[in-house]
Amino acid sequence: MCGIVGYVGKRNSLPIILDGLKRMEYRGYDSAGVSIINSENKIINFKKAGKVDEMSKSIDKDIFSGNIGIGHTRWATHGIPNDCNAHPHFDMDDNIVIVHNGIIENYKQIKSKLADEGYTFKTETDTEVLANLINYYFKQTGEFEKAVRLALTDVNGTYGIACLCASEPDKMIIARNGSPLLIGIGNDETIVSSDASAVINHTRNVVYLEEGDMAIIKENGFKMKTIYDERIFREAKEIDFLIESIEKGGYDHFMLKEICEQPDSIQNTYRGRINFDTGITKLGGLESVFDKMLNAKRFIITACGTAWHAGLVGEYMLEQYCKVPVEVEYASEFRYRRPIINPDDVVILISQSGETADTLAALREAKKYGATTIGVVNVIGSTIAREVDAGTYVHAGPEIGVASTKAFTSQVMSLALITLMLAAEKKTISKDSLKEIATELKSLPGKIQNMIDIRNEYKKVAELFKDSRNFLYLGRGINFPVALEGALKLKEISYIHAEGYPAAEMKHGPIALIDENMPVVFIAPKDRIYEKVISNIEEVRARSGKIIVIATDDDKDIGSYADHILRVPRSSALFAPILNVIPLQFLSYYMAVARGCNVDQPRNLAKSVTVE
Repeated sequence: MCGIVGYVGKRNSLPIILDGLKRMEYRGYDSAGVSIINSENKIINFKKAGKVDEMSKSIDKDIFSGNIGIGHTRWATHGIPNDCNAHPHFDMDDNIVIVHNGIIENYKQIKSKLADEGYTFKTETDTEVLANLINYYFKQTGEFEKAVRLALTDVNGTYGIACLCASEPDKMIIARNGSPLLIGIGNDETIVSSDASAVINHTRNVVYLEEGDMAIIKENGFKMKTIYDERIFREAKEIDFLIESIEKGGYDHFMLKEICEQPDSIQNTYRGRINFDTGITKLGGLESVFDKMLNAKRFIITACGTAWHAGLVGEYMLEQYCKVPVEVEYASEFRYRRPIINPDDVVILISQSGETADTLAALREAKKYGATTIGVVNVIGSTIAREVDAGTYVHAGPEIGVASTKAFTSQVMSLALITLMLAAEKKTISKDSLKEIATELKSLPGKIQNMIDIRNEYKKVAELFKDSRNFLYLGRGINFPVALEGALKLKEISYIHAEGYPAAEMKHGPIALIDENMPVVFIAPKDRIYEKVISNIEEVRARSGKIIVIATDDDKDIGSYADHILRVPRSSALFAPILNVIPLQFLSYYMAVARGCNVDQPRNLAKSVTVE
């Protein structure tokens, strides 16, 4: 959720930390700050509410010089976003300073006990409580490393931390439980971060911390152990994306760039995984559990937000083509409602970051009951990717815009590939149908590119409705989740209230909202339920609603029903959600731009939700 950067080496740490924070600002942008140990072995600190740029312009760069430092960009959980609550946070004696991602659930109890010991607090944050708890153990033991370890054994909740100590100015200590951290291994330097994007300018070799890990970092390297003082070794991995992929490349916003990258990202998802002559699909990451998938009595798909919408699309695919029952669960509910899970169930967990806190907790719940777990994630080496029994990477590439676009379509594509792989083996789909689908899949990137090329048509419609206060999105069948996703995109970045519904459900309540001021978006491809959707459109027309229709490019009849038409290429039902969502992504994007909204960093949101 928030972003952490740390540096230990021979160079001045400030420029490296600031650059890393800017690259991670999509993870949190309520406030930012840095702490550096200077040449006099004193910790100097600066933090400020607002964007990283505001903090960077205000900091006195002549004073902030030193070879060890930490920085943070915050998404607020405890305490309002202001200068005081911004990270880094000191202990009461200004001896220990810490940056922290996550939530310390028992911080109030710890705070109360520390207050009884005479500790005072300046902020509303749980992080300051942790800094003082480390101080408490430091006074008892006189050892920074031991104090951090003992403090963390008292903590309930999630954390990724980096901390410094003025009494031991030659080291940085980091630790992780539920919130990602990695160590970038450079030439005579070490860069710590919660995101690979902050280190890729300096090194491609990284070590990912696992749950309960901590590392003690000095100029000559680092050692790793658990918080229970057990020495451990973690193998270094190589970052697999290029620096260009996390830069805008001439686009006004990351979101626009990522929408326009979808011909490539979709192709990267299926590349090397399907035989276009036979339609046979192979996903190497699932081979070890393929028999369990074939014999599964039930599939459970669990995810959050946009990934949950992808899961709903997957439900339609798996049930229609594989004839297997599927349930789709919000991970945030799944983890707490004591779900009935059997050893012959297969649980699919979808997460762009692979670090989503609720989805990770759902994974551990499923494993507890012996179910087979499969990850559909984008970030290689992420926690979910490491902890599932098997999985498949979507290979969408880095996604920086907070509102997910290319990751959604790549998740849907991954679920389609899983569906085809199972259906072929189960013989619930004919060989001819497999070949037809494979042929169509080959043409999918070109169809997406054709839609990108006419995006100005979508832009014109968006600008007509930029001042609307409410929207309704309606779809049926496999396109109902697309309606949900379209509504979510509009809410996320345009701050316009929008709701998605199955089209037939409109007359069971939402139709009361329809008047001449209500835009209604219908997803109406010419499929087997086309006439049913036309009936729903007629109901809106009768009440003077403004009708926007996502229609296939060969539909000659829709013009007599719609006020505005957003054309998409015809496709099979399996791939229709991928094509139909793209005009909705453009619609939300151009509406947000017209309204002057911060597209890539919408208020109150962060890219990766690593806290409850």
